[in-house]
Amino acid sequence: MICPKALKKGDTIGLISASGATPPDRLQPAIASIEKLGLKVVVGETCHARHGYLAGTDDQRAADVHRMFQDPTIDGIFCVRGGYGATKILPLLDFEVIKANPKVFVGYSDVTALHIAFNQLSGFVTYHTPMPSTEFIRQEMDDYTWQSFCQQIMAVGVEEYDLENPVDQPMSKLVAGSATGTLIGGNLTLVTASLGTPYEIDTKGKILFLEDIDESEQRVDRMLTQLKLAGKLDDVAGILLGAWTNCGPENPQKPEQSLSLQTIFEEILVPFNKPIISGIACGHCLPTMSLPLGRTITMDADNHRIRVVR
Repeated sequence: MICPKALKKGDTIGLISASGATPPDRLQPAIASIEKLGLKVVVGETCHARHGYLAGTDDQRAADVHRMFQDPTIDGIFCVRGGYGATKILPLLDFEVIKANPKVFVGYSDVTALHIAFNQLSGFVTYHTPMPSTEFIRQEMDDYTWQSFCQQIMAVGVEEYDLENPVDQPMSKLVAGSATGTLIGGNLTLVTASLGTPYEIDTKGKILFLEDIDESEQRVDRMLTQLKLAGKLDDVAGILLGAWTNCGPENPQKPEQSLSLQTIFEEILVPFNKPIISGIACGHCLPTMSLPLGRTITMDADNHRIRVVR
C-alpha cells in the first residue's frame, strides 16, 4: 500500500463533496475550520452544487474527484460531508489516474465507498476521519478528536503508534485473541452496499472496522447477516466495532421486542471466533478517533490494544 505524503502547514487542501449537497451556511465555517490548521483551501465545484439531495450530478462529482487528484497544486483532499451518493460515481472514476496521484484523502460515513475503492483499486492508504461541515464546525469538537485527526494526516508514514480511545472511554473485549492485518471498512451500510458489485470489499486476512448511525437494531442484524452469508466474516483476521449512534429498537416504546446490539454481536460475530474489540470511539460521535485505512495494524483484544505497525 502506498502511503501518501504527509500534510504540513501551508499545504493546499481540495475541498469536495462526492456525496450530499452542502448546506450553504456551513461552507464558510467549514473552510475556516481547515484554515485554522494552517492549511490553504481550494473549494471544489461540488461544494456549491446541488442536484436534489446530491452535490451535483454524478458526472460533476466524479469530475471534481479527478480534478483534485490530478491538480499538482493540491496536496490533500477533504470530503466536506457525507450523506449519499459516493457509490454512484464509482463507475465514472479512473482508478489508474487516481493511483498515479496518491494524496491524503479524508472523510467517513458515505465516503466509505471511496475508501474501499481507493484502497483496493488504487492501492493507497486513506483516512477515516471527521469532516469539515459536520464535526469540525460543531461546538463539541474536542482536543482528542483534533489531535487524532492531525496525527493521521500530518504524521503519514510514522512507523508505529497506538490507536487509543479517550482516557474515560475504555474499549471492551468481545472475543479474546490477537491478530495482524490490513485495516479496512467503515460504515456498515456502505460496506454491505458494496457486496455483489465490482467494488465489493475484500475482507480476507484483513481487520474489519464497522460503525453506523440511525439504523435500528433489526437493520444492523440484517446487514451483519448479509456479510455473514456473503462469506465476508469467514476469513477476517479480526473485527473492530466502533460507535453505533442512535442504533436502537425499531419501536422504542417496546424495546423488549428487539434484540440488543450486544446480543446481535454475540449471535452473529462471536461464533466466528475471531478477535473482536468493541467500544472504539470512532464513527458518528464526538470524541472520535481517526483511522488509517489500508495500513497494517495489530490488535490485542485481551489488553484492548490497537497498534499501527506498517
